[in-house]
Amino acid sequence: MGFTFPGNPFGAPNLLVPLVMFAWIPIVLYMFSRLPARQAVVYSFLAAWLFLPEAEMQLSGLPDYSKTTATCYGILIATFIFDVGRFSTFKFSWLDIPMVVWCLSPFASALTNDFVPFAGYSPLYDGFSSSLDRTALWGVTYFLGRIYLNSWAGLRQLAIGIFLGGLAYVPLCLFESRFSPQLHRIFYGAFAAGDFSQTMRLGGFRPTVFMQHGLAVGAFMMASTLIGLWLWQTNTIRQVRGIPMGWLLGAMFLAFALLRSTGALALLMIGVAMLVVAKYLRTALPVFLLVAAMALYLYINAGTEIYFTDQLLDFLKQIFPEDRVASLEFRLNNEELLVDHARERLTFGWSGWNRSRVIVPETGKPAVQDSLWVIALGENGLVGLVSLFSAMLLPVVVLFWSRCPARLWMHPQVAPAVGVAVALVLYMLDCILNAMINPIYILACGGIAGLVVSPERKRQPSRKAAVSGRYAVQPR
Repeated sequence: MGFTFPGNPFGAPNLLVPLVMFAWIPIVLYMFSRLPARQAVVYSFLAAWLFLPEAEMQLSGLPDYSKTTATCYGILIATFIFDVGRFSTFKFSWLDIPMVVWCLSPFASALTNDFVPFAGYSPLYDGFSSSLDRTALWGVTYFLGRIYLNSWAGLRQLAIGIFLGGLAYVPLCLFESRFSPQLHRIFYGAFAAGDFSQTMRLGGFRPTVFMQHGLAVGAFMMASTLIGLWLWQTNTIRQVRGIPMGWLLGAMFLAFALLRSTGALALLMIGVAMLVVAKYLRTALPVFLLVAAMALYLYINAGTEIYFTDQLLDFLKQIFPEDRVASLEFRLNNEELLVDHARERLTFGWSGWNRSRVIVPETGKPAVQDSLWVIALGENGLVGLVSLFSAMLLPVVVLFWSRCPARLWMHPQVAPAVGVAVALVLYMLDCILNAMINPIYILACGGIAGLVVSPERKRQPSRKAAVSGRYAVQPR
C-alpha cells in the first residue's frame, strides 16, 4: 500500500510525497491554532490544491487519501478541537437536498444494477463504499463551505484567497510555459499526467504545475483573473502589499495568455461580458440565460435523441483554430456513443466498474469520457446528472434572483461574492466539456448556499463591513 499518481500509473512518487501528504493534517491543525478559523479553511484548501502532489493512497472500503480528503479530515479534526460549536450552526435546508442526492446516487446506482464483476461481490457494500468516496470529496467540502463561508465576509475571504493563489501561480506558470511542465516531476518524482504530449499547444507548452492537467490550471487561473479584475473594478481592492492592482492584473493576464488554453480564455471573455452587462445595465440576465442554456443543452443531449453536433462544429470552425475544433469534434463524437449507451439505464445509470463506457467501432478502443456531465449520466443516470448541476448552480441562481440583485454587484461588500459566484457558473460550463473536479468550487458552492439560507441574507450590505478586515491586501 502506497501513494500513486492516478493520472500517471507508471510514475514513481519519491519520498517527499508521503512526507507532505501525511504532514498535511498536522499543518492544517497548526493553521487553525494560529489563524482565524475562516481564514485557515480557505488557506488550507488553496494551499493543498495548488501545491500538494496529484497523488492518492487507495484504502479498501474507505475514501482514497488525497490532498482534498486530507484537507477535509484536517479541518474536521481542527473544528472538533478549536471550534466545535461551529457544527451546531449548520441548519439543513432545501438547498442542500441536491448535494445529498448527488452523494447518495452511487448507492442507488449499485443497487439497481445486476452486474457481478467478481465472486462474492456485494452491491450493498459497493454502493456504500462509492457513496462514501463521493461524500468525502463533495459532501464534506460543501459542508465546510456551508458552516465557514456562509457570509459576505466568508466569500470575501475566499475571493481574495483565489486571487492571491492565482498570483502565486504566475511565476510557476511562466516557468513551465518556457521550460515545459517539470515542477511536479522535480518536487514529487514524476509527472502528474502520463500523456506529456497534451502539454504541447500552439507552438509551446501548457503549464500543469501541481494539478492533474493544464485544463485544470486554465480553469483556476481564469477564475483568479476574473475575480481579481472584478475586485479591482469595484474598488474593493486597490493594492496588494503596496503593489497596485493594475500591475498585478497585467502579470496575471500575461501568465494566463501563456497557458495556451483557448477554452479558459473563452470562459474569461464570457465572464467579463456578464460582469460588464451587470455593471452598466444593472441586470443579471446573462447569468440566468447561461444557466438556462446549460440546462437546455443537457436536456437535449441526455433526454432526447436530437444531435446538433455537426452544426455546432461548423460554427466553431469559423472562430477557433482547426486543431482545437478537431479536439472538440473527437470529444463530441465519443459523447454521442456514451450517451446512447447511458440511455439504456437512464434513471440511475450503469454504476461503476467502467460499465458506462463503450467501445468505439472505428478504433476498437474505449470511448473517452472527457466531460463531467457524461460521466455523471453514465454512472448515475439522470438522478446523478440533475442533482450534480442543481447542487452547484441552484445556490447561484437563488442568490442573484432574490438575495443579491445586479444593482448591488458593484458594492465592495458584495463584489467578492459576485466574482466567486460567476466563476462557479463558468466552472460548471467548463464541466460540460471537461471533468476537472476542483474542490475550491465545491467549497464556494457551500458558502453561497449558506449565505442564501443564512439570516445574514436579510441584512443590507454596509460599507463599514466591507472594509473591516485587511487580510493581505489593502481594501477600499
